[in-house]
Amino acid sequence: MPFAQLVIGPPGSGKSTYCDGMHQFMSAIGRKCSVVNLDPANDHTSYPCALDIRDLVTLEEIMADEELGPNGGVLYALEELEHNVEWLQNGLEKLREDYVLFDCPGQVELFTHHSSLRNIFFRIQKLGYRLVALHLTDSYCLTLPSLYVSTLLLSLRSMLQLDLPHLNVLTKIDKISSYGPLPFDLEYYTEAQDLSDMMPHILEENPMMQHPKFEGLNNAVIELVEDFGLIAFETLAVEDKKSMMTLLQAIDRAGGYAFGGAEGANDTVWQLAMRDGMRAMKVRDVQERWIDRKEEFDELERRQMEEEKAKARERPSDIDDSADEDEDDLEAMRRDFPHSGIQVVRRS
Repeated sequence: MPFAQLVIGPPGSGKSTYCDGMHQFMSAIGRKCSVVNLDPANDHTSYPCALDIRDLVTLEEIMADEELGPNGGVLYALEELEHNVEWLQNGLEKLREDYVLFDCPGQVELFTHHSSLRNIFFRIQKLGYRLVALHLTDSYCLTLPSLYVSTLLLSLRSMLQLDLPHLNVLTKIDKISSYGPLPFDLEYYTEAQDLSDMMPHILEENPMMQHPKFEGLNNAVIELVEDFGLIAFETLAVEDKKSMMTLLQAIDRAGGYAFGGAEGANDTVWQLAMRDGMRAMKVRDVQERWIDRKEEFDELERRQMEEEKAKARERPSDIDDSADEDEDDLEAMRRDFPHSGIQVVRRS
């Protein structure tokens, strides 16, 4: 039974960067992975693309032939893919049991009320895929109360529209400390509870909201989100290995992932960590690592990397030191995690 992630989110949330980093991470833990590009505007992918919608239709062709703008062209392209979904099905069959990452377009209409993307996913389900929708949002949204509330509404609408196992993810969490202090701890934002505590900060951000006519609207929005009780957030720093492992463990639980037989032989330390469910990062760990003590941890990682490089230079090149490296990795996992080694290319 193949598994897949449907990577959605607004523009700039880091979808392609995530697909690149997760593809590298899965390769490192021995999980065979392929990436499918469903964004007709994405003509420069940083990851190896197993299937590309641009082989079927390109945004430039649609805009020229149908006289549409960029947004309308993307919607048209997904409708075209829906009508030619056999092309996608045939391509997926060639991937066999690969774990698939679907890199989706950033137009929010596609995962809030337009039906084509949802219908395509339902057809993929009929092929036997276990799907998990991954809704990425730039953690910058935490810096503005109104933007955070808008993010909650967008996430909720996406969950109701797609009707799939769903995880919301705050990306670029390693940048959050550079945006200035937050009025609440990170756990408040990830749990999305007690939103009435946010009201004074919304009023402070925009004095217009103090008008009585907005009071009922603000209260209705808060009640709507809290009554559904569906929204919570994971966090992600895509270049941090422990952050990637924590998120992948959450995705595996949501999708019911079962480790295949091929993943049991000659496991690396990171493979064993994934299989054995090694302790994941809690929200308080993320708060400490990326907000409260970021500079201290950054300096610690820098020193660890320098020590590892020095040890590597001292070892004779003709000695097989793979066992020592695994022991070093395991010891590092018991302490604080060094840089992941995942190299991603961020698109401007």
